[in-house]
Amino acid sequence: MSTTTSPSPPDPLDGIAETLNRTASAAIAQATAGLSPATVLQAFSDWGLHLALSPGSQLQLGAKAVRKSARLLDYAVRSARDDDAPLAIEPLPQDRRFSDPAWRQAPFNLVSQAFLLNQQWWHAATTGVSGTARHHEEMVAFATRQILDVLAPTNFVATNPVLQQRIVETGGKCLIDGFQHLLEDMQRLLRGLPPAGAEAFRIGENVASAKGKVVYRNRLIELIQYEPTTDKVRPEPILIVPAWIMKYYVLDLSPENSLVRWLTGQGFTVFMISWHNPGSQDRDLDMEDYRKMGPMAALDAVTTITGAPQVHAVGYCLGGTLLSIAAAVMARDGDDRLASVTLFAAQTEFSEPGELGLFIDEGQLNLLENMMWSRGYLDSSQMGGAFQILKSNDLVWSHVLGTYLMGEREPMNDLMAWNADGTRMPYAMHSQYLRRLFLDDDLAEGRYKVDGRTITLSAIRKPLFVVGTERDHVAPWRSVHKIHLLTGAEITFVLTSGGHNAGIVSEPGHKGRHYRVLTREADGLSYDADEWTQRAEHKQGSWWTEWGDWLVHHSGEPGAPPPTGAPDKGYAPLAEAPGHYVLEH
Repeated sequence: MSTTTSPSPPDPLDGIAETLNRTASAAIAQATAGLSPATVLQAFSDWGLHLALSPGSQLQLGAKAVRKSARLLDYAVRSARDDDAPLAIEPLPQDRRFSDPAWRQAPFNLVSQAFLLNQQWWHAATTGVSGTARHHEEMVAFATRQILDVLAPTNFVATNPVLQQRIVETGGKCLIDGFQHLLEDMQRLLRGLPPAGAEAFRIGENVASAKGKVVYRNRLIELIQYEPTTDKVRPEPILIVPAWIMKYYVLDLSPENSLVRWLTGQGFTVFMISWHNPGSQDRDLDMEDYRKMGPMAALDAVTTITGAPQVHAVGYCLGGTLLSIAAAVMARDGDDRLASVTLFAAQTEFSEPGELGLFIDEGQLNLLENMMWSRGYLDSSQMGGAFQILKSNDLVWSHVLGTYLMGEREPMNDLMAWNADGTRMPYAMHSQYLRRLFLDDDLAEGRYKVDGRTITLSAIRKPLFVVGTERDHVAPWRSVHKIHLLTGAEITFVLTSGGHNAGIVSEPGHKGRHYRVLTREADGLSYDADEWTQRAEHKQGSWWTEWGDWLVHHSGEPGAPPPTGAPDKGYAPLAEAPGHYVLEH
């Protein structure tokens, strides 16, 4: 007699329960700007309980508090006799809040030193507590830093000597100007307008102004083919796959810092994907849709229009991750149309994603998915807010101090205007990206499937040029560097000065730029990030020239430029660059 039990019938309340759960979770997400209160509570509970059960750690923290108080008292005595007395504690190299000489004058020197000592104590209190889960420890330490940043003496009139000097110098007018800036920014925010000054940068006029035509369009992309600016071009065209979390024209900003213009000036035929800005109707677009309708559809168009058998493919940020997936699928399926692969600040291994990983765990994703479920997409304001919090000193509080208290609005530039021109992420795609890549690291660990079959980056044997940036808080360079562990292909890795965007937009002649570079031959020995830094050659200037030489080395001899579009093959020019999708808001 069979002992198998038949499955229980579905509960008639399943649908209602799921809808209620999702609706409640979405409402919480709206109220908390997408931050899961359950995750935060778990983290602080884990840390607090383990600290409460660790009398040794409590003893150490008590002793640290006494020693730091003694250091502050000692400094107070020494500074009373000598204005130039050595500080009790130096700020971290990246902390420029107390760099003004006014902070060395009493009593503000004691205020700043007390704050820095207190900050150091809280770092000790929130790290190294035995038994606390690593993710929870990182969350608590991060949250504590955010609270301390809010309470920093630089943010208050009574404790900021530089601000007090500014008030005296302007007769208080700076506060009036700051309040007017605040009102203007709030009005623009409520009306959905770009920040003040961004209107000076007009798409198709003084940004995204490289000449070209849209030669292909589908539901998800427009493909721009740029006009050649040299008599002869290399036979391998360049196809650029930007991230859809941003608009493509970060690579075609002003004429003087446009990567597109620079590439065409070097004798390359350049194609650029411009992504559609999705809305609620696009909620079901997933990663596979982005691969097929993005780089694969573009590659078909590029090879058909130019007649080139191979293409230099370039991916930036999330576009680079997608390009890596596409390249692995092509290698698996015997598609040999790539001459090389270039990745700008693109992660392929997500075990150490940096502080952005603080926002990625099961509870956080559940909340985020339900918020996207209710809308059909993730809005750019949520993503931008997360990125700003990661660098709150530079991106939030310095802005509050300078604009709303000092009354000095920072002049808008092309990169800032572009950064304010946000996009959305469709529900299905972003959920898959966060779960399969960020949370589960399926691509690096050999579990990522396309068309029901597993892909692996080890199948990629085309030469790779990979760029990381020193101050990247979106794709930390040490995470980007881990591609060395995933493929035996030849890899030229560049570590450049700057951050996620400014490090990439690094035209020749840009002051203060430098980079390190080292090539690992195919199947050669790999080094960890620290040893790589020691072995890499240090160079001054823009890494663009290094990349340009590398592209030439992997290209054929120049010849006549290809036609613009191919009307007889279904790729007739549809519009002038920059096209229509880039204008979607």
